[in-house]
Amino acid sequence: MTRVFSILTTFILALMLATVALAQDDGRLNGQIIDKDGKPYADVTVSIKNSDTGQTYTIKTDKNGKFVQLGMRGGIYVITSTNAKDNFSFSEKFVVSTEKDNEYKLNVKEALAASGPSAEEVKKREEEQNKFKDMKLHFDNGVKSMAEANDLRTQLRTAPADQKSALQEKRTADCQTAVTEFTQAEQGAKDVKNHALVWANLGSADECAAKYDDAAASFQKAIDLAPAGGYYTGLATNDANAGAASTDPKASEAKFADASAACDKAVALDPASGATCWKNLGIVLSNKGRMKDAISPLQKATTADPKDAQSWLMLGNALTATIEPKQEGDKMTYLIPPGTADAYQKAIDLAPGTPTAKQAQDALDGLNAMSGGQDTTVGARKKKKS
Repeated sequence: MTRVFSILTTFILALMLATVALAQDDGRLNGQIIDKDGKPYADVTVSIKNSDTGQTYTIKTDKNGKFVQLGMRGGIYVITSTNAKDNFSFSEKFVVSTEKDNEYKLNVKEALAASGPSAEEVKKREEEQNKFKDMKLHFDNGVKSMAEANDLRTQLRTAPADQKSALQEKRTADCQTAVTEFTQAEQGAKDVKNHALVWANLGSADECAAKYDDAAASFQKAIDLAPAGGYYTGLATNDANAGAASTDPKASEAKFADASAACDKAVALDPASGATCWKNLGIVLSNKGRMKDAISPLQKATTADPKDAQSWLMLGNALTATIEPKQEGDKMTYLIPPGTADAYQKAIDLAPGTPTAKQAQDALDGLNAMSGGQDTTVGARKKKKS
């Protein structure tokens, strides 16, 4: 009897141990993986490794992005989800319990956001930062060269004749350096507004180097990226410069027509830029000796900005250049265009005590002397000479 009892006890004990062992490996893991677009992520390899024992299960998600793993011992696991095709891999710890079903869900978009950028993204970011630094270095160098070129232009106005050649040579070199630096900066510009700004500065450098067609093209690219009144002014100024430099009359007129159209757009976007635009056209035409043609843009400039004394002075000069003499018997009279005296007076009133006002006053005095006509008899001419 005792022997039977011992055998029975041994059998019951073994059965209990088997039950405990079975319970330890009866965990169930239900998983689902959602891709970065919020859709079920199929064909993901899921590796489930027990942190204590090293035991590893490997399974793949189905078309619904789901997987199931049975017979798991309770404990802490590292779940690694991988998809070589998408270069995706993500690991995290997960506790598996044998007392209940374990629900695991991975949202790739949320997981990547929480884990921070990948090594590839960090590298890409660093490359972009280095490109920006390089772009900014070239841009700053271009700005510095343009500032030096502008200073030399100011010096040239008052420099002795024997120094002008050396100063102009230095200025030409500075302008070309600016062109080179802004060209390099443009290649690294990414942000739309920054890119447009670089193109506009390259346009100014091209203008400084007297490359007017290139300058107009650069300003047009700035406009294509981010239209602005100042960019249209740059475009118009260089179209006008190109027109003034052209030896083909038709090509020249076409360039001035393009310049006028650009000024209209500048005014629409920014009246202040528009005033500068029309003034620049007036300057180019005046320098070219086309005083009659300069009247219209200068009238538009003074309309857009009636407080610009220099524009009024230039308008007065353009009108004066079109004065026509008329012989009436022994007297020469002059047909002075309407608004000429008013233009000079505006310049005087707006900038009293300045060189602009003095030039306007001298011109106005000359107009007043002409308004009464001149005696052209022989005696009057001899008297005038004496």
